[in-house]
Amino acid sequence: MNIHPIHTEEEYRAALKEVSAFFDNEPEPDTPEGDYFDVMITLIEAYEAKQFPLDLPNAIEAIKFRMEQSGLSAADLAPAIGRTNRVYEVLNGKRALTLPMIWKLHELFGIPAESLIKPAKLG
Repeated sequence: MNIHPIHTEEEYRAALKEVSAFFDNEPEPDTPEGDYFDVMITLIEAYEAKQFPLDLPNAIEAIKFRMEQSGLSAADLAPAIGRTNRVYEVLNGKRALTLPMIWKLHELFGIPAESLIKPAKLG
């Protein structure tokens, strides 16, 4: 097994090519092939995280995503944000979230707090 960190785009592409066959026929865990696959995937993910970092959505994007994902309406958000008109003000970027709103959105709907505290551009 010749495993080393991935430093370049060329090494990244080579690593992807090496493990691509394993996706069609994933090796058993705790076998030499399974260990190799696990280590290579870890290296590939580490390279991708460093080279292609994902930016968290802002609060409005995160709320809208959760609404779409869970089939929620503006009225469903009222327990966390307040009256429906206030929900629309938040969703349209006219009103900022308060700390109690952030906490309730996180607690009631599982929206990551990191996304809820990221500043949104108010319109």
